[in-house]
Amino acid sequence: MKTNNDQFVIEGLAGAKTLKGRIGVGGAKNAILKVLASSILFRDGFTVSNVPAIEDVSQILALLQELGGQVKKLKTHRYELKSDSFHNFILASELSKQLRASVVLTGSLLARFGEVQFPHPGGCVIGKRPIDLFLDGFQKMGATVTETGENFLVKAQGGKLKGAEIFFKNQSVTATETLMMAGVLAEGQTVLKNCALEPEIVSLGEFLNKCGARISGLGTPTIEIEGGELLSGQNQVYETVPDRIEAGSFIILGALAGSDLTVENCRSDHLDSLINLLRETGVEIEIGDNWVRVKNDQASSAKATAGQRKFTAIDVKTHEYPGFPTDLQAPLAIFLTQAEGQSFIFETIFEGRLNYLEALNRMGAKTKIIDPQRALIDGPTPLTGHEIESPDLRAGLAYVLAAIIASGQSVVHNVKYIDRGYEQIEKRLQAIGVKIERLAGDQNNQCPSLPQN
Repeated sequence: MKTNNDQFVIEGLAGAKTLKGRIGVGGAKNAILKVLASSILFRDGFTVSNVPAIEDVSQILALLQELGGQVKKLKTHRYELKSDSFHNFILASELSKQLRASVVLTGSLLARFGEVQFPHPGGCVIGKRPIDLFLDGFQKMGATVTETGENFLVKAQGGKLKGAEIFFKNQSVTATETLMMAGVLAEGQTVLKNCALEPEIVSLGEFLNKCGARISGLGTPTIEIEGGELLSGQNQVYETVPDRIEAGSFIILGALAGSDLTVENCRSDHLDSLINLLRETGVEIEIGDNWVRVKNDQASSAKATAGQRKFTAIDVKTHEYPGFPTDLQAPLAIFLTQAEGQSFIFETIFEGRLNYLEALNRMGAKTKIIDPQRALIDGPTPLTGHEIESPDLRAGLAYVLAAIIASGQSVVHNVKYIDRGYEQIEKRLQAIGVKIERLAGDQNNQCPSLPQN
């Protein structure tokens, strides 16, 4: 049973590259959450498949039910949604505060009901994540915004949004998706400029078009939406695209600790930036139709430690898609601790997302945070087991990767963050040779005595 206090206990490989086999990739968290939010735009409903069993999905399904939507689990990873009973436009404070993605519901609710009330959305604390892009967009579409305490009340004049031209001062995946959904039911044409280009946006837009929306320009900086009536999802099934962040994390794990590891059910074309970067450092990668294979020639040798493996340091700058994803920045940093030379990380998306590096130094890494967005990593350095706390979803998984390649035992706390985005991660890692165990929160007294974080 999972609890908020669950932790992972991991026996490290001390740099040995022994992991092998196949590890599957689930549906993309950042795709399914937005498609679920779009159900508010429908008069009937639709079916979703390849749905990851993660906390964020559970929370957004609970929010939809509180709004009046009907959710039926058909089987594992497959749900049926009914949209004809939506009646509430007020997002529950507690659930919304826990889930950053709850903000995408606001565009659909405002478009359908002419008003929406919501608190400032929550989620991981990884720097400033303002919602001004959303509010500015709603105002351009004829809505008024009132802020009372921690809540926002947005009302469309006359109960109907009006099409508008909206230029995003910063590319934003969530803002692009939210305003795109708002435009589906608005009067007239909505033109979004400087849009994000992520494949999850394209996947959402293509599905909405199948159900009656009129969206053009998907995958380009300019998206045009012709407003219309409620959509119909009769007989439509949305197949969630593979999670490129999860796939990328497993590829990095293969480079760090794999002898011959194949990452299955993934889209390599969504991972061009990572694959090309790793190849530049010396990682051997093969690509198939829906798989990526990572091999290490020295894996069978007992001397095949991370310190002896020849990977080359590299400079990395995160960027909006198709650039290097910010969500893979922390896992990649673990890899760079094992590369020869000095690597430079420039985090351009979120301030403060480099703070997790301090815990890596306590494990033996040599990192230096220059400022909130830049850091240096010297390698290769062997890592030693430690007790560490996950600060957020992506850094939490990065700590798991660090623990896997370290010598000795590590305990990773705050597993609740990792559960937000990775389904049964410990079981999948166990299947390829990782010695990892989940301990429930009430077993804290059974944990070994380790150096404190």
